[in-house]
Amino acid sequence: MKIIRYRTPRRKAGYGWLLENKVGPIKGDIFGSFQRGEAKTSLNRVELLAPVEPGKIICVARNYAAHAAELNNSVPELPVLFFKPPTAVIGPGEAIILPPQAKQVEHEAELVVVIGKAGRWIEPDQAKEHILGYTIANDVTDRIFQREDLLWTRGKGFDTFAPIGPWIETDFNTADAIISCRVNGDLRQMASTREMVFLVEQLIAFASSFMTLMPGDVLLTGTPEGVSKLEAGDTVEIEIEGIGKLTNPVILSERAQ
Repeated sequence: MKIIRYRTPRRKAGYGWLLENKVGPIKGDIFGSFQRGEAKTSLNRVELLAPVEPGKIICVARNYAAHAAELNNSVPELPVLFFKPPTAVIGPGEAIILPPQAKQVEHEAELVVVIGKAGRWIEPDQAKEHILGYTIANDVTDRIFQREDLLWTRGKGFDTFAPIGPWIETDFNTADAIISCRVNGDLRQMASTREMVFLVEQLIAFASSFMTLMPGDVLLTGTPEGVSKLEAGDTVEIEIEGIGKLTNPVILSERAQ
């Protein structure tokens, strides 16, 4: 099932589900008990929002060996985790804004795990019980700030630096799905999820060994090689086989104009 967040001129933001190109409302709690209404509204008549409002955005660094190598980093022995602030989240179609102090903003295409059930000390073989579904993210990064700072908060945390969407796919196999990223139609990144250093189950077990994972938290599982600089006027398209496509334009901050 595809779960969306959306709104219309007559409906405030809420959850729904997608059947082919028709949208139906969801009543209740998507992390608990809910009911699906009839899917009868055309998808092109609704505004898709980021499909989840995360309490925590947990990100994994260097989880593809080729990406670690392209930035002259070694593959870690344990997962390297960091956070992005929830204020960085935008939805499909919203603009990635290049801040006035930006130096080298790059795209990072990533598979996202959406946590559906709270847990601590989750064993790898129990991880699926805590997953609501999967979606797509762009871990937008200012590479220069990332290198200059001891911590990555500034380079990763600007507003609009976490596009997420277009929906949550609850039926998805992480074993061998192609992740690709195109900028203005040109292919920049492409790899399979089978190339991840640490699998989804291992990442959930590791993260939950020191913090409680809550419903709505998201886990960005790392990016393949091929990251490159974004410029104002670009359009970024990230596609994951079996989920869909996340598209965002890139614009310059008004303060930089």
